[in-house]
Amino acid sequence: MSDKSKQLLFEKQAEVVKAIAHPLRIAILDFLKDGPRCVCDIAAHTGSERSNVSRHLSVMVAAGVLDCHKDGLKVFYRLRSPCILRCFSCLTGVLEQRARDSKELSRVLGQVSR
Repeated sequence: MSDKSKQLLFEKQAEVVKAIAHPLRIAILDFLKDGPRCVCDIAAHTGSERSNVSRHLSVMVAAGVLDCHKDGLKVFYRLRSPCILRCFSCLTGVLEQRARDSKELSRVLGQVSR
């Protein structure tokens, strides 16, 4: 792969990472792992306003992380590539590694796992 091709790949990868780099977006992706959901269900699940959820969803659609379709008055969203969820398993592995050096992070991770 040429240096130019690598640079373009890195830029596109960074776009995806930026699109998911928010706690609410991560919560949305986790919720969508079980299948398509409408904005109203996503908002209720995350405890966020629909307008705020819609803004975050549009960022992830633009980055190619999510697909959407309209059914009547409702808009449904789904993971475009469910493999994105593996990224979060990897990130948890990084946190577990850091936890070995941080008692506070270890305590937090212990509470989340319960």
